Amino acid sequence: MVQTQEISQISTLNTPISINGITAAESRPWGSFTTLEEGPGYKIKRIEVNPGHRLSLQMHHHRSEHWIVVSGTAKVTCGETEQVLFTNQSTYVPQCINHRLENPGVIPLVLIEVQNGEYLGEDDIVRFQDDYARTEKAK
Repeated sequence: MVQTQEISQISTLNTPISINGITAAESRPWGSFTTLEEGPGYKIKRIEVNPGHRLSLQMHHHRSEHWIVVSGTAKVTCGETEQVLFTNQSTYVPQCINHRLENPGVIPLVLIEVQNGEYLGEDDIVRFQDDYARTEKAK
C-alpha cells in the first residue's frame, strides 16, 4: 500500500516513472510513448499515435530509428519518400534525415521504435513543422 501511495505522489510530478526498468507512458499532443528498455547506444519505445494525428516533421543529429508497426496504419515520410505501413511491416529512418510519422486510420497506431546512436535524449529533435506549435523559433 505504501508503494502505491508513493507512486501516486510521484506521478503528479509530470516526469516519467521507472518501475522494473520500464518507464511510465509520457503523454504528447499526438498520443504517448513508453520507454521499454535502454542501454548504451540503444533505446526501445512503444509509441501510440491517436487516429488523425501526426508527429512533427523532424530530424535527429545523433540517432537513427527503426519502426515496426504492431497495430493500425502508419503513414511514414522519410526524406522525399512517403509510404504506408500496416501490422508487422517496418521501416528504417537514418540519422540526419527529415521524417514524420502519422496515423491516417481510425484506430490507434501502435509501433515499436528502436533507436540507435551515440546520444538518445529527447532534446535531439529538430522540428521543421509541427501541428502543435512546438517548432523552434529562428535565432
